[in-house]
Amino acid sequence: MQCKTPGEEIAHKTTMSILNKLSSYSWDAKAVLTLAAFALEYGDFWLLAQLHPSDQLAKSIGILKRVPVILRRPGLQKHRRALVELNNLIKATLEMIECIFELEKLSIYDTRDVPALLIAMDRIPVDVYWAIITVVACSTKMCGLTNEDQKPFVKFHPHVFCFEMEDLEAHRKIKKLLQTPNEIMEVFKALIYAKNNLQLLIDGSTQKTVSIEVLKKKNILLCISGVDISIDEISILKPIYDEIRKEEQYKIVWIPIVDQWNDDTREKFEMLKSKMPWYVVQYFSPIAGIRVIKEEWHFKNKPIIVVMNPKGKVECPNAIHMIRVWGMRAFPFSSSVEEALSNGRDWMGSIVTGINPNLHNWIKEEKYIFLYGGKDKEWIQQFTKSANALVNDPVIKDARVSIELLCVGKSNKGEDDHSILGHFWNRIDSFFFSKTQRKSEPDPVTHEIQKLLSYKNESGWAVLSKGSRVVVSGHGTSFFKVLEEFEKWKEYVRQIGFEVCFKEYHDKLLHTTRRCCRVDIPITTGKIPEHMKCPECPRVMEAYISFKCCHIDSAMNGLH
Repeated sequence: MQCKTPGEEIAHKTTMSILNKLSSYSWDAKAVLTLAAFALEYGDFWLLAQLHPSDQLAKSIGILKRVPVILRRPGLQKHRRALVELNNLIKATLEMIECIFELEKLSIYDTRDVPALLIAMDRIPVDVYWAIITVVACSTKMCGLTNEDQKPFVKFHPHVFCFEMEDLEAHRKIKKLLQTPNEIMEVFKALIYAKNNLQLLIDGSTQKTVSIEVLKKKNILLCISGVDISIDEISILKPIYDEIRKEEQYKIVWIPIVDQWNDDTREKFEMLKSKMPWYVVQYFSPIAGIRVIKEEWHFKNKPIIVVMNPKGKVECPNAIHMIRVWGMRAFPFSSSVEEALSNGRDWMGSIVTGINPNLHNWIKEEKYIFLYGGKDKEWIQQFTKSANALVNDPVIKDARVSIELLCVGKSNKGEDDHSILGHFWNRIDSFFFSKTQRKSEPDPVTHEIQKLLSYKNESGWAVLSKGSRVVVSGHGTSFFKVLEEFEKWKEYVRQIGFEVCFKEYHDKLLHTTRRCCRVDIPITTGKIPEHMKCPECPRVMEAYISFKCCHIDSAMNGLH
């Protein structure tokens, strides 16, 4: 509040900044803290004014705070009216805040028994706003007086800030509904529509408008995205829709988030709407609950899927990651189901599903599987050659160890298949976010997933699993060296087994093949961990920011 330039727009911006800074406090506390901050400066000023004539320290500090400007007799006469007005405003603001406190005390009573109390309680956020903006104006005026500024008090025009105040009120209402949910339709209406707006949906299967009554007493999957959502991302929901449509208790609704609607965004919306068989929100005004969507559910322009039960309670703030990894196995897409699935020992089976038609049988037969890939084609060729040599070695044959090889990103014909590679890493990303958005401390499964993520842009990487259980994963350098030096450890296979030998020799080599470890996390994907431990040592990793562009309009990707 210190020495702001006079003006209603600046006062409003300062007030909104204060409200955001104090967002975690109750409404009455917001007002009190702001008044207290002002009182500290205001009280100091008049205390220095009283001590100024007799105390040298007070006189020196008073000069710094420009107390003499006010105290000079001509100055005092000149500013007397402004000082009286200032004092009256401060007293009136204090009285208003005291009234807000009294109202808060009455909140123990049921508003159904006292309807007038409900009206007064609903006014509190607006009253707090005006209390704070008044304090801001007083602070500005006080600064102006000490600088001998003749400008009058800021004059406010409420209609100028009407939109932002409505946004503030809508945010408060939605948060209250989410904390004490009652019926999904009430939550949905508050989340999307401003007051007195027509509340309709588009039924994607018929492309006709329907009332939002179709959502009454239903479980809802809110698919929230911009109009740049890709066809691939839409296709993730198609199998889910086909299954849950058999049960009338589950509905999917797409909520498009657009900062500013224009001809281009409407055209994209119409195209995407035609691709969706579920319900679509067709609402070309600002979404009422955009702050909740961004702040509470961490929407950052990439699609999220919020799951709500018939009472409007959020069962999962973002189910898109579990849907990508497990599909209908994660039904009904609650956080408890997600936790149970992500903690299972067979998580690798979920990641590699659909990559190769033989994988299902290999996993079922509990075979050892070398899963590998990388950016360097020459490394892949060398690894394939060395791995085949190990698989066909008499020692491995005699020990009856069954090992299969699968290069991620290669089709059955041995050709590059970037769609398979993208599918694999998208699932790894989703599994990582599925784990980290719920837990602060990583478990062994999170640790393995993080290791795999750190290999994403490396020349080579590999995983050895038994069925769907991961035995060991590593960078291409260490894995390839284990294969190259098979002659040094193969005799131990007969004694302690292939699995133990491979893992122990790999762990031993790690101490001689240390490398920098890097994990790339898209900041738009969801809640980002505050810190991350290195997957290969106990240190906390350093954080960097990078920028990337692939020159693709993702909404049109896959249409041509």
